[in-house]
Amino acid sequence: MGMCWIGSAALATAMAAALAATSVGAARAAEASLPPAALSEPALHSPKALNAAMLAVTHAGARLVAVGERGTVLLSDDGAKSWRQAQVPVQVTLTAVRFVDERTGWAVGHLGVILKSEDGGERWVKQLDGVQAAKLVAADGDERSKRFAEEGPDKPFFDLDFIDAQHGFAVGAYNLAFATVDGGQHWTPMLNRLPNPKSLHLYGVRVAGGRVTIAGEQGLLMASGDGGASFNALPAAYKGSYFGLLAARSGTLIAYGLRGNAWRSADQGASWTRLDTDSQTSISAALELDGGELALLAQTGELLRSRDDGRSFTKTLPSGGPLPAAGLAATDGGALVIASLRGMRRQSAP
Repeated sequence: MGMCWIGSAALATAMAAALAATSVGAARAAEASLPPAALSEPALHSPKALNAAMLAVTHAGARLVAVGERGTVLLSDDGAKSWRQAQVPVQVTLTAVRFVDERTGWAVGHLGVILKSEDGGERWVKQLDGVQAAKLVAADGDERSKRFAEEGPDKPFFDLDFIDAQHGFAVGAYNLAFATVDGGQHWTPMLNRLPNPKSLHLYGVRVAGGRVTIAGEQGLLMASGDGGASFNALPAAYKGSYFGLLAARSGTLIAYGLRGNAWRSADQGASWTRLDTDSQTSISAALELDGGELALLAQTGELLRSRDDGRSFTKTLPSGGPLPAAGLAATDGGALVIASLRGMRRQSAP
């Protein structure tokens, strides 16, 4: 996939110039043994933040929390009708966000950043950054870890998920993978646990049914049945990149990604069936709606919905016209909330 990345890899091209500048700045700072300024300067508060490029959105109880460029975190307590900014200690692009309850959540992003909030997203603290991550990886001792550490702090995290408030996982570029067993007080590298000898990018991670599943580029799929202590490679369904995973309450697992490709497994990844999405557009996000309906979000804003546990999908165009979509959530009233490179959009469910 190259070195262009964003929250959803499908949107990398749209942000290539900005991310290239970030990578160059990080590399120069690494050469000078100084952390990039974006790791120590708080996100700026501005009315323009409401139109910032937003990459992911989730629930913290009834509240909606969205994350995006330059450390922007937006909060909504009225079903996405209005938004306000949170206090964030970094200015790096944030790519994914997860909450385990209405108060406790984490966000990850560029330059190896992991943030935690314990007040529903109002304020965030940094638990890990790329400088610290590189040192931790170097301590693993093997040759691959040493090379990874020497490359500096520029690698982004793309996704994260948690078993509970103590146990979680974050994955990213070039096999970047960390785990915590104490709520993020300590993050431990798990690069050497993964069957990923080419150090391919890891775009999605989901915890469901006692298993941890990771998806990445070039058809990479792997899973752990022992809480992340070890991982095994899953059968490769195809050779294109997966940009994320949807773990339904039924036990169904859907891996989605490049050019509308989506694959379904009903046996924890032991076998996969290709889905007919009727779309050639890369899929950037997925969500299980109330009642068990599944939804896939294409990067143009198209919504692919399934009422039969992911066996078939119908396509719906976005009501406000196409938009570069990246993240998906739903309000308690059933409206859809889309995080996009043009800010947040709220629309009625079809």
